Amino acid sequence: MTARLAILASGRGSNLQAILDAIAAGTLDASVVGVFSDKPEAPALQRVPEALRWARTPKACGGRDGFDATLAEAIAAVRPDWIVCAGYMRLLGAGFVQRFAGRLLNIHPSLLPKYKGLHTHQRALEAGDAEHGASVHFVTAELDGGPVIAQARVPVRPGDDADTLAARVLQVEHPLLLEVLRWAAAGRLRMHDGLAWRDGQPLYTPIYLQFAHD
Repeated sequence: MTARLAILASGRGSNLQAILDAIAAGTLDASVVGVFSDKPEAPALQRVPEALRWARTPKACGGRDGFDATLAEAIAAVRPDWIVCAGYMRLLGAGFVQRFAGRLLNIHPSLLPKYKGLHTHQRALEAGDAEHGASVHFVTAELDGGPVIAQARVPVRPGDDADTLAARVLQVEHPLLLEVLRWAAAGRLRMHDGLAWRDGQPLYTPIYLQFAHD
C-alpha cells in the first residue's frame, strides 16, 4: 500500500523535492498528502499544489502550544502514515511528539549524536573532524535526540569551509533520506523500547549507507 507522507519544512525544500522526484520516478512507493510549515513564505510550499500547503506562524496560533496543537490537528486530518521533518527548524513539543510517536522522522546534517542543533558544518570544521555527514532518526521530544536509523558519511577536505562542506553533505543527504523512506513505506521500520528497529531487529548502531559525492 502506498505510504502517505506529511512533510514538515521551513526552508527551500530540497529534501521535499527529492521525495517528489523519487515518487514521480517510481522509486518511492509513497504520496505526499501535505506540506506543513511554520513560515508562510517558505519556498518549500511552492513545490506542491496549493491544496497540499499548510502554513501558520506560531504568533498567529497564540504561541508554541497553540501552534503545536493546530499543526497536529492539520496533520492528523490528512491521515499520514509517516511525518517527515525535512529542513523543519522548529522544535516539536512533547505533546505533539507523543501524539505521533513512532511515525516521526527527521533528517539532520551531522553524524548524530555529534552536533545536535544548528551550524553543524562549521562546528565539524572547528572540531577538526576528518569526516562529517547526515543522519535520519526517529523524533523524540529531545532536540535531535531520537534513535538514529541510518547515516551517510563524507570526508572533510583541506580548504573546506562551511558552504563547501554543506554542499557535499547535501549530495548524500537526499539519497539517505529516500532510502530510509523506502524502508518506512515498506513497513520495515519501527521504534520500540527507545531503539530504532528494521526488519524486526534492533539497531544498536546506525546503518551506514554509501553514496556518491564530490
